[in-house]
Amino acid sequence: MSENRRSFHFAWIVLIGLSIMAGFARGGINTAGGLFLTPVSQDLKIGMGSLTLYFSISALVILIFLPLAGKMMAKYEIKFLLIIATILQAGSFAMFGFMNSVWGWYIFSIPMAIGSIFVAQMAGPVLINNWFKKSNGLAIGIMMAAVGMFGAVLQPLAGNLIASEGWRSTYKILGVLVIAVVVPVILLTIRKSPRDKGLQPYGGEVESTGDQDAVSFDERGVTAAVARKSSAFYALVLFFFLITSVGSFAPHVGPFAMGLGYDVQFAGNVMGFFMLGLLIGSLTFGFMSDKIGAKNTAIFAMLTGLVAVALLIMLATNPLVFRIGIGIYGFVTASIGVLGPLLTSAVFGNREYSQIYATAAIGLAVAGIVALPAYGFVYDMAGSYTPVLYTIAVMLILNIGAVIFAFRGKKKLEQEGLWN
Repeated sequence: MSENRRSFHFAWIVLIGLSIMAGFARGGINTAGGLFLTPVSQDLKIGMGSLTLYFSISALVILIFLPLAGKMMAKYEIKFLLIIATILQAGSFAMFGFMNSVWGWYIFSIPMAIGSIFVAQMAGPVLINNWFKKSNGLAIGIMMAAVGMFGAVLQPLAGNLIASEGWRSTYKILGVLVIAVVVPVILLTIRKSPRDKGLQPYGGEVESTGDQDAVSFDERGVTAAVARKSSAFYALVLFFFLITSVGSFAPHVGPFAMGLGYDVQFAGNVMGFFMLGLLIGSLTFGFMSDKIGAKNTAIFAMLTGLVAVALLIMLATNPLVFRIGIGIYGFVTASIGVLGPLLTSAVFGNREYSQIYATAAIGLAVAGIVALPAYGFVYDMAGSYTPVLYTIAVMLILNIGAVIFAFRGKKKLEQEGLWN
């Protein structure tokens, strides 16, 4: 065990691989989609609401496939799954560049969503939970910070490519780039659990030298069956729904900017600010969660979100303030990838973490079905995103209540002797 402690733990290699994979899949493909909406809508004469329905189709596929994805990750070789998932997600994204009808987006959004479940949602939290018994919050924060870092580069790149090469070529370039980079990274770095390398989890080797209660503490919590019947679970699902609805505005930042008179290059650069905010938020929330707990960090994040919304409602026509507001918005959006998993383990423990997280994340999928196209239709009807921003402010306030209620539900589970 002492030798394991002195050496560089393989958990950090896994984290590097996850960070690169999530950076390209989530910070590149998932977020860049919004930059294409206005050019595609104008070129093919498709309404914004009709085009953004493909996001809803993706979310519906995620909703249906998410429970099966959790079982597949437990049953099959993780590298094989992630390679297939990368090809599905990035390959489908590249295929958008060949489409001439909105039906192309509807059809290819299905395999893209299936791939995204593994590489952009499930793999990070589940594998980090397997590999890290110490500094779990920091590890998730680092991974999501990588999403922001890669996005801060890829979003302006995408915006400039759309302006210079056109949206069709940009779809193809980004899709092929992601496959070319991510597949080798998966082969070299990803392992399902420490047992595959004959290791203890990071931090586990320290605990195993002390009393046995320290080892068993990491496995405490409630079963998935108990969790799903608790008020805390429904509060957590509500949190996922609301924070994902807040984050679902990200693909509309480009149209929002261009609707105010900014050009596509400015919109791409602003998305760089968004991703920079996501980077800083990810590290901040991961660090804060380890220090003051996921509950207090989540409340702080929601309050910060209200500041961003206020700036975007009142001063969006000022280019500098717009950049700052979008940067803060990106900071808050880090809550989805960082605080969602951390709140799940804080409320329900690690006993059956992956099953509980996969089920609670259904709130994420439902939000995608509802929020993404709703924002587009509101814009089509109102000619402005201002009503959307007021709605987002209300959701941030409601989410503070959801977090408080979730931890009250945890206390009830403890009092009933179900949290052990």
